Amino acid sequence: MQRKSRILIDQSHSQAWTIDLALAQQMNPANPADASYAKLRELAEDAGYEVLAHTTGEISSALLSDVDVLVLPHAATSDWEHTVGYGSPVLAKNEIDAISQFVVSGGGLLVLGENEQAKYGNNFNELISRYGMKLSNETVQDPAKNFKDVASWPKPEFPTLLLSDFRFMVHEVVLYRTGTLELASDFAGEVFLRTSESALPAQAPVAAAVRNGKGQVVVIADSDIFGDDSINDLDNSKLLLNVLGFLALGSKQASRDIEAARTKLENNAAWKSMRAAVEELRPLQNKDGAIEDPTFHPKASALLDQLLAGIRDLAPSFSHQADYLTQAVKDLEGWRAGGFGKPDFYESLQLFRPDLMRKNDIQHLAVFSMYTQNGNPNRNLEVLVTNTFWPQWLADKEKKYSNPAFIPIEFVGFTAGYDTNSAVFFPETVAVREVATYHWGGIFCDREAARFRKVVAGAKELLYLPLPASAEELLSDQLLAQETFVLWDLIHDRTHSRGDLPFDPFMIKQRMPFWMYALEELRCDLSTFRETLVLEAEGDRLAKYIRYAILFDRLFRFPITGSRVRNYDGLGGQIMFAHLHKSGALHWRDNRLTFEWDKVIDSVVELSNQVDALYHDGINRSRLAQWIAAYEFVKGLVPPHPASNWAKGPEQLPTGGELKEVVNLVLDDEFPLNVFYETLNRKLSDLVLATKGITA
Repeated sequence: MQRKSRILIDQSHSQAWTIDLALAQQMNPANPADASYAKLRELAEDAGYEVLAHTTGEISSALLSDVDVLVLPHAATSDWEHTVGYGSPVLAKNEIDAISQFVVSGGGLLVLGENEQAKYGNNFNELISRYGMKLSNETVQDPAKNFKDVASWPKPEFPTLLLSDFRFMVHEVVLYRTGTLELASDFAGEVFLRTSESALPAQAPVAAAVRNGKGQVVVIADSDIFGDDSINDLDNSKLLLNVLGFLALGSKQASRDIEAARTKLENNAAWKSMRAAVEELRPLQNKDGAIEDPTFHPKASALLDQLLAGIRDLAPSFSHQADYLTQAVKDLEGWRAGGFGKPDFYESLQLFRPDLMRKNDIQHLAVFSMYTQNGNPNRNLEVLVTNTFWPQWLADKEKKYSNPAFIPIEFVGFTAGYDTNSAVFFPETVAVREVATYHWGGIFCDREAARFRKVVAGAKELLYLPLPASAEELLSDQLLAQETFVLWDLIHDRTHSRGDLPFDPFMIKQRMPFWMYALEELRCDLSTFRETLVLEAEGDRLAKYIRYAILFDRLFRFPITGSRVRNYDGLGGQIMFAHLHKSGALHWRDNRLTFEWDKVIDSVVELSNQVDALYHDGINRSRLAQWIAAYEFVKGLVPPHPASNWAKGPEQLPTGGELKEVVNLVLDDEFPLNVFYETLNRKLSDLVLATKGITA
């Protein structure tokens, strides 16, 4: 689990601000709030940061080695300010070098300046000039757009943002006797606050951000904005959290050493031999897994011996699977003895029970003839080594969201059937003589997380979409994304059997119009989204990330992944987009996507209510009537194909015959992509295809 990001606030260079309220009272007895950052500290700690003060000594690389964000509050000589009284306001050259190296290596730096910068005696400009910025001597006046009719308390504006969404949940902020920033001609960052047209100077930058190496730098030309007597004005406190979130993006991330297990397996001679045998057997099998041509049988028999030898060699490393592997060998021998007809792994499938061993980092070897969902449609032989992802926090969550069949797994090794978009391992895909009892379902959380990160990063760039810092964090951290998807999947999966359910929610072996599947998957995601509000109230760290994951995976990846033939997951994303757009929670203007974040949660909850109402009322309808009601619901958001028979109304459907007749009239692409998704598909399709086989 990732540790808290650590913020270090410098108090060693005659700062005019302190996070120690008692010290602030000594500095400014008449108004200690005008010298105190105690509320800044409190807000940051409530948001999950650790906040420390650096009170004596130089700022060195050693000091910064375990720090994520360094804050340099306004510093001054005693001629101009009441200060904390430690040291000089001048940063030594070796301190500036240490700070610069800290940023390049992934640290975040926040510099808070002032108006009339030159008089205070600090050398902040020497530091920030390395990032193309300079604090000016201006004092901004705005007679029209200000706070409490004070011209020197201007309300700055947010320009169009790309680097980060500093405006996330922020509508207005106020500055107090702020200076401005002068930017170098080659400045590589972004201004995120500027003065208004009515200000003097007009449209001048007052806050800017830049990435440098692996780290980030933010400079604000006003230090009062986050002081105790100002931080709760308008949305100043929300801006602070957005800034800190951006700066902490280079935080040291928790790692997961799955690569070591993969490398070990890749170098194992038995594994390499098994995999090679399976890949040679693959083209000999038909779609049902049989090898029909008898002339191929001698070769198949030799390859099968190679596979069996590999299983026996690897078996000691999987002693907890002894019974399964013994039966797997028998099933493979039985396949050969039966003339390589349709394979039957019924007996070994019943003994393959990863659900009984949900322990973190336990590995399983699987050998089955199977198809892979969203991958290979044929029941070819596949060999898999999986690693169970079951940390203690997840075991604790499963006690609340009970789902004994849920198995989050990671790839250690796989054959070509999984060198695809498939991210699940389900027992129902295995070749068996009769339907088996299904005890488990495996979700490859590493692949789900990796392709999400890659596709959403591409969509962000294409759509000029600035993301909140916490969403950027999700994209930058594979383990965090993996944890997010695991908890999302756990809650989603159990939701299939909860709520008002007019029909079998899993719809196993039921032939229905594909929008019914779309609504069911969407219902479970919407319910999970709502549950994150409960989790967040309980203090769960993953709640906000799950909301981002549901939104972005549904909106950006699902609609453009796979074919347009009855793509029910894609339709679910189209429905969500249409509803958010209709409610004003997102906008697509000037080829740019923006979210109204303060409307998003309410909009998604309202969509969830509507789907729940459709299900609730469906209990009183016939099957066909529910299909028609669901169609009308979807049609109200996503326009159907112009040639649709269903769109003509129920009176045009053959409702007097068998249900399959109305299902047969459903078009493969009953609800085509809108112009937004046509653009997204055209420009991101290659990126989506590139996620095939991805694991990190």
